[in-house]
Amino acid sequence: MAVFHDLPSEPGAFSRTVVTIGNFDGVHLGHRAILARVAARARDLGTKPVALTFDPHPVKVLRPQVDLPLLTTPEQKFKLLREAGMEVVVVLPFTQTFSTISARDFVVRYFVEGLKAREVVVGHDYSFGYKREGTIDLLKELGQTFGFTVQVVWAVEVNGAVVSSSLIRAMLKLGKVEEANQLLGRAYMVTGKVIAGKGRGAAVLGIPTANIMPENDLLPASGIYAVLARRGDIILPGVANIGTCPTFDNETATSLEVHIFDFSGDLYGEKLDVEFIARLREERRFPSIEALAAQIRADIEVARQVLREGR
Repeated sequence: MAVFHDLPSEPGAFSRTVVTIGNFDGVHLGHRAILARVAARARDLGTKPVALTFDPHPVKVLRPQVDLPLLTTPEQKFKLLREAGMEVVVVLPFTQTFSTISARDFVVRYFVEGLKAREVVVGHDYSFGYKREGTIDLLKELGQTFGFTVQVVWAVEVNGAVVSSSLIRAMLKLGKVEEANQLLGRAYMVTGKVIAGKGRGAAVLGIPTANIMPENDLLPASGIYAVLARRGDIILPGVANIGTCPTFDNETATSLEVHIFDFSGDLYGEKLDVEFIARLREERRFPSIEALAAQIRADIEVARQVLREGR
């Protein structure tokens, strides 16, 4: 898959494409329904499937006071878009100036002249251009003028709720990873490098852990989780703690620590992908180090069972 940061300057970079556009944060089931339509229509028409997206997220530019933790890093998003069948991703730099482009000028510049779109596929609530003046009806009118068709994909619902990035964020902030995973169509994943921690896992508790510096904006709520850690192509089952380790005094910063079952070796400096499968319990203070160690050993057995059952 080719990734372009802004449209290529050379003429003729694209010829005949099927295009979709969005932030695609999380690349959840709703996004994947749109992407599947793009890939299918591109096959039908003999064209390239293209996803047009933005960096940074428009909310971070237009409403910087809003706390918007993203569900995916850029690398995760590109990987998921590739797996969804996209052959090209164009990342448009989103700025205040960019946000003032009129709907018509946007269509002409990007869909018509830039990407040579034969067809544009959008979600049912899509709007575009300055102050979101562009509607789906306007997009269809412009398509008739400039020679592209428009397909609209309706919302995806899971258990009666419309799948959205905002709902998934809310679920994760509550620690409801199993519910969030249903909306994502996959396990929520946090990527990070293994760094030096306090050294208490192996030395004090007898349970070694990998302390991970997350690249993702959003960690699930504090608690204990059954997880799968990916080390390249190798999948390592384990249990993770998110929180401040309240049994130890003077802790304030939230950390992500993963104990990998039956593993011995040095992971320092390596990057791991941690998939959150199920929340086992909340994080809490224990009366002694011995009580904490006993609970962690019990958590490990519960996590083993959860992962065996494939929850």
